[in-house]
Amino acid sequence: MRLRILDKYIFREVVLAFLFAICAFTAVFIGSGTLFRIAKYITDYGASFTSVVKIFIYGLPSIIMWTFPMSMLLATLLTFGRLSSSSEITAMKSCGISFSRIAAPAIVLGFIVTVCAILFNEHVVPWANTAYNNVVYYEIQGNTELKSQDHIIVKELTGDRIERLIYARQYRARDEILEGVTMQIFNEEGKVTHVENATFAEWRNEQWIMHDGMIYDLADDQRTHTMKFDRQLLPVKASPRQIVREQKKTEELTMRELKDQIRIMKAQYANTNALETELYQRITVPMASLIFALIGVPLGLQPTRTPSSMGFALSVVIIFLYYAIMTLANAIGRSGAIPPMYAVWIPNIIGLISGAILIWRASK
Repeated sequence: MRLRILDKYIFREVVLAFLFAICAFTAVFIGSGTLFRIAKYITDYGASFTSVVKIFIYGLPSIIMWTFPMSMLLATLLTFGRLSSSSEITAMKSCGISFSRIAAPAIVLGFIVTVCAILFNEHVVPWANTAYNNVVYYEIQGNTELKSQDHIIVKELTGDRIERLIYARQYRARDEILEGVTMQIFNEEGKVTHVENATFAEWRNEQWIMHDGMIYDLADDQRTHTMKFDRQLLPVKASPRQIVREQKKTEELTMRELKDQIRIMKAQYANTNALETELYQRITVPMASLIFALIGVPLGLQPTRTPSSMGFALSVVIIFLYYAIMTLANAIGRSGAIPPMYAVWIPNIIGLISGAILIWRASK
């Protein structure tokens, strides 16, 4: 019964500090980035008050997502720093309560925050990013000129089943041309039965015309008929503006959509390192909340007369080191020097080892 009361007490203190830290870090991000972008939209495009409020609200989830690990670290440093400076940790240990038992509520909270962050990053952040970009594109920027874009994917679905898939290596906005076009037609079992490849497709007279290509009919993954063509109609009614606008940015994709896009691009022998790095970071970044809890608890127990100021200072240093290593690992993964799956785990592995060493030393 005594331990349950103690668990609730420590858990409540860490939660309150965590909520405070989220508000503090979110305010910093808003002040350093969001407000600057809003001011730019107002001065450059004359954005309305309604549009500004929308992008402010829709921009919050992606900011909050990045504050979860930082907030977990600061919360543990502040809470255990205060408990240590007021001799409450000493009193707990004098009652025979071990360090691991004292740290358990904070570590459990770190695990809960990690799971919630993964779900939040999968179901809320992509939707909010899409809504944000729609407001910027349709309400603020209006009919701005289209820009060239790599890796165009167009799907025609019947329910959840893909009937036709079109991939283009690049869209050249100035000429309204899709380069490196591949069209695949699927049967009801999801197997490819027809493939058309073209060097490029141009938008002329409200339709897409493919040039210099090959047609393949397939049965049981074997070619049954091959034909070359000079010009061929691409059965896509969407205009260049519609096609480009339908292309989701990486931050708008869920993990499932990222996996699908990686699979499509790999089938076309396109480089997917950037997408794979983003996919795996959807797990590793939220996991930093648990890792920071493991680091923050033993560091918070260091004796100091000013636990709050020391907590802030330590959190800034650790956060800087973690995100510096994460940025480096991200670049390594995108370059292909190390497979993205392994590269993105580098900062978390370093953090886990550091946390394990600190906890081992604190429990002595």
